[in-house]
Amino acid sequence: MNEQTMETLRILQEECAEVIQAISKVFRFGLHATHPDTPNQTNLYRLQEELGDILAMIELLDKQGVVDSNILLQCKLDKFIKLKKWSNIDT
Repeated sequence: MNEQTMETLRILQEECAEVIQAISKVFRFGLHATHPDTPNQTNLYRLQEELGDILAMIELLDKQGVVDSNILLQCKLDKFIKLKKWSNIDT
């Protein structure tokens, strides 16, 4: 694995942790709550921002040839099938 790939994966790892933190804030304080330091950014906005960061890193991994967007799409479709079977989420 080259340095660029390792750096991209490290940043993706950090972004995943930031999504976890954003979800925790949503559960604790609600989607539309804000932090006093950033009153113009709701928890929903922060969650979307972090998810967007993950999408950016995934796109970079695709461009670097580390992952294949066609396989990712198939895995996403497979997940929808699993969710229909194992959850109450409408897909």
